[in-house]
Amino acid sequence: MKKHFRLRRSSRGIALPIVLLMSSMLLVTAAAWLEAALVSARTTTNLGERVQAFHSADSALIRCTRIALDSLPELKNLTGPLAVESDKWRLKASFEGASASAVMPFASWPYAIRPPQCLIEIWPARANDQAGAVLITARGFGRMADNESWLQQEIEMSESGIVRHWRRIVAKPFQGNLP
Repeated sequence: MKKHFRLRRSSRGIALPIVLLMSSMLLVTAAAWLEAALVSARTTTNLGERVQAFHSADSALIRCTRIALDSLPELKNLTGPLAVESDKWRLKASFEGASASAVMPFASWPYAIRPPQCLIEIWPARANDQAGAVLITARGFGRMADNESWLQQEIEMSESGIVRHWRRIVAKPFQGNLP
């Protein structure tokens, strides 16, 4: 009986450190899961914002393409070589300010900070058998001001038909408050 009493006496106080160690491990694991859930929620929200801006720009691009193609008879009269790509779409003044030439094809856009915009630029023909080309740049927005999506479509018109070239612009063409 004395041997059993000695064993109990030497193991006294070991339960508290074990319980504290287990509790701290559970706390660290729960904190890591919470952080992972927060990162996942932020990522999902940002992706939703980008998708919203993309669809806004895509809808504006479709609408402005229809506008440009409806004015096709005027574009058939263009002749001459197609110069380097027009860079008016790279200027902030083309989209913002009093002298902006970009149009808003929709009066409003749901869940966006502002309606999408598009800029239609006309190019002369690249070769003799072409009638001309049109560059359409669309800019869509998300709920936040810094969520933008830029899309472009070049429409080349010739006597043999219309060829469309589509591209997504990855970065905003103008930064900050530059003119």
